[in-house]
This record gives sequence, structure tokens and C-alpha cells, in this order.
Amino acid sequence: MKDRGRIWLIDAWRSLALLCMATFHFTFDLRMFGLWQPGPGAALFLYYYARMIAGSFLFIAGMGLWLSHGQGIRWPAFRRRALILAGSAAAVTLATWVVMPDWFIFFGILHCILVASLLGLLALPLPGAVTLALGIGVVVASYILPPLYPLNDPWLRWLGMQTLPTASVDLEPLLPWFGPFLAGIGVAKLLGPVWPRLAAFPAQQTPLLRALAWPGQHSLAIYLIHQPVLFGLVWAWVWLQGAI
Repeated sequence: MKDRGRIWLIDAWRSLALLCMATFHFTFDLRMFGLWQPGPGAALFLYYYARMIAGSFLFIAGMGLWLSHGQGIRWPAFRRRALILAGSAAAVTLATWVVMPDWFIFFGILHCILVASLLGLLALPLPGAVTLALGIGVVVASYILPPLYPLNDPWLRWLGMQTLPTASVDLEPLLPWFGPFLAGIGVAKLLGPVWPRLAAFPAQQTPLLRALAWPGQHSLAIYLIHQPVLFGLVWAWVWLQGAI
């Protein structure tokens, strides 16, 4: 399958995931400043809401890997994307280590997408059904495999099999999060015959449709800047309330 350029449906889906992510992080900021404390029901909802958002991003990233490289890895483009992800992930780690050293992000969503993309190359030649089954298997394995004491080493906790809880504001270990990524590859491959029709939708893009897809076309930049902006807005509100 040749590169088809941008696919509106995927960009719009990614835009929706970004909106959900921003709403979740907004609630996080409200809690940090003591402006809102969720009850048990809301806390449970937020727990699964966050996992749905992370799973969506990884599933879309898996689909994107196959759409871009399923018929042959375009190494210059892959290397460029990997370097951008690596630099962005390192920036997130450094920034959070400076701001909140006890909860800094050492293997968040960007780190996970980067490592999953590297490992996902091995899955590209596999049949779509096999890759989808592997993805489901990774998720299931994360619940049935026993935690291993040796993996408590901080340098191994990104695997997701440690016995001790890990303090981080964003931890997305390979178990289970490599699962949605593999599932995305598998589903993208299974949808192979219908991608031309999906790529052609909508037949005519209106300004509104282009606006809906725009965030999804700039997802990394929005991911990197949205939380500082939201945090700053909440901080400004708290400061103004105290100044009045």
C-alpha cells in the first residue's frame, strides 16, 4: 500500500483523543490546586478515562505505523519521527524532573510510543489477525503474569512487571500498553481493502472538517504545550482569586 497522505478520519479521531486528554489533565490540575476533589465514583471514572485515552493514542499510533511502513519501511521518515519522539520524550522527562522530581515522567506515553514503534517493526510482516491476537495477548498477559521482584529495579519498571508501585504522573509500561499498539497494526492491516474508501472520506472537506482534523495533524506539538497552558491558566485563576 502506497502512502496516501493524511486520512481525515484518523486525524479527527486523534483530535478527539487530544480533547479527552486535555479534559483529563484539566481535572488533574484542579486537584493539584485543591479546587476539586473527586468522589469515589468520579475517581473511578477518571481512572478508566485516562486508560481509554492512552489506549486510543497507542492504537492510532499502531495504525499509523502500518499505514506508513506496512509495504516497506521508509527508513528516512521512520528515523526522523523516532528522533523527534526521542527528543520530545527526553524534554518531558527533564521538565517533569525539574518541576516534580518525586513524580517525574521516565516512561510516559511518548516513551511508550517510541519503544512500541521500534518493536512494532517486527510485527509488520505478520498477518493482521496474528498481530491483533498478539496485541490482545499482551493486554491479557499484563493481568495474569505474576509481578517479578527482580524487575523492581527502577531501570526495568518500564516493562510493567514490578512488584512495587511506581511514583510517576504518567507511567505507560509496555505491559499492557504495547497491546493496543499491536492491535492498531493488526486492525489497520485487516482493513487493507477498505483503506482507499476510508482515505477518500469525506469527498469534500469544508472549513469545519479541516478545523476538526487540524489538532490531530499537530498532535505532538499540542501534547507538549497543552499541559503548561492549562496549568498556567489554573494557577492564574487561583492567584487572581487570592488577589481579589
